[in-house]
Amino acid sequence: MAMPGETGALTAGVAVLVTSLAAVVGPLVGIPPWTIALAAGGLLAALTADAALFSGRGGHLLAETLPGGTRRLRRIALHEAAHGLVANAEAVPVRRVLVGTWAALRAGVSSGGCTEFDLPAKAKMSLTDLRRWSRVLLAGMVAEELIYGESIGGADDRAQLGRLWGLSGHDVATAQREQRQARREVKRWLGERRQELEERAETLLRVAPRLGRS
Repeated sequence: MAMPGETGALTAGVAVLVTSLAAVVGPLVGIPPWTIALAAGGLLAALTADAALFSGRGGHLLAETLPGGTRRLRRIALHEAAHGLVANAEAVPVRRVLVGTWAALRAGVSSGGCTEFDLPAKAKMSLTDLRRWSRVLLAGMVAEELIYGESIGGADDRAQLGRLWGLSGHDVATAQREQRQARREVKRWLGERRQELEERAETLLRVAPRLGRS
């Protein structure tokens, strides 16, 4: 699960908020302007290093560690729980599930969370198998839409689905029609199992590691 655009917005927001507060409050409590400038420079350097070394994930890691981070992790857990439920129904083996930036970083994955599958043995699949994989890969985004009204994750899922259909030999119109149908099927199926979906997400959330907590 990837959340495009969220990293830049988060790090920029943190930088602006901290710098603005320091500029306003600092002089009132006797902090010299040079100290504020030095701190702002250090923050900028840290954000730059985060972007270069961790693709901006450091901001997410910090956000997930704070008390309000549970809300973000719950959404990731829901996304991954949906992948798992639909994969089980479609007899697609799940290799592992990672929830949260800390879990992903420890596993060497640049993501906020993911569900890893054993990829198809052959590049060109039958229409039946393409439909199965469409339901599995769309499940996370559909679950977010079902619970939150919109999906902000799933860039990796869309890319993988696009590759599978691109190698299939089917035309674009067929691929789009089949994916729309798969989305409707998954939405109906998950809607009927909403309680199971949320319970599975809570289980994943409880065991999700965070920085400073195993």
